[in-house]
Amino acid sequence: MRKEIAYRQEGDYLLPEIELNVTMEKPLGKYGRMRRAYLKENNPILYSDLVLTEQLFPHLQEIDETAHRRLEQLMKELLEKNSAPDKKTNQMEWVRHLNSLKAQAEEIIQVELINN
Repeated sequence: MRKEIAYRQEGDYLLPEIELNVTMEKPLGKYGRMRRAYLKENNPILYSDLVLTEQLFPHLQEIDETAHRRLEQLMKELLEKNSAPDKKTNQMEWVRHLNSLKAQAEEIIQVELINN
């Protein structure tokens, strides 16, 4: 199912007339943008392939949604293993504890989903 590509003359060069369909329904989230940056930097062949086959944004949306679900799951697991201090009596320690757990969860997500 290969499409024929039309070319146009620009001086001495033949340039392909490629037009990508815009299929983005919603803006990319944090993890989708991180995945795009990783692919651009570390796997340009896969990145180009995804762009040319118009699969980049669906791929990035899927990574973003999966990462958010995984973050929720990891936070629940980490809170079960490391219970948080009482929020009413020690708010700053509670915030510090939750930020620490979120950083741990995001490191796992980075390894599992973003840089994979």
